[in-house]
Amino acid sequence: MPVTLSYHDYHLALLKSLFDTLRAQALLMEQVPEESNQLFLERFEELINDLEQGKQDSLYQGQDILCQIISRYPQIAHLIPRDLLWYFGGDCLHFMPDEEIAHYQHLDELQADALDKGEDFDWVTARQAAF
Repeated sequence: MPVTLSYHDYHLALLKSLFDTLRAQALLMEQVPEESNQLFLERFEELINDLEQGKQDSLYQGQDILCQIISRYPQIAHLIPRDLLWYFGGDCLHFMPDEEIAHYQHLDELQADALDKGEDFDWVTARQAAF
């Protein structure tokens, strides 16, 4: 039986994967001064550490970092998993079409209903069914 990740752990895994991808992108180094990239990656890594420790106030930092990726590195913005835009919300939602937001709102409602009933909710499976 496969192990299901919690909602938080699923998004944390996506964030770590995005971090690894960005760190490996040679395009980053070509268009933005290296020192600026290093500071950005340090902030990104700090976000991951904060989320691993359960610091929910870091969600605002996540919004800022994702929006910076889109504005600073538009050539790789498509690498951001859409789930992360929803997870961090706020300004990130400006980069999602209304139809996509409606899908995620429906998933949130399904999750809330399951939790209200004391049932487990597998975000990944529900997401795959919705999309």
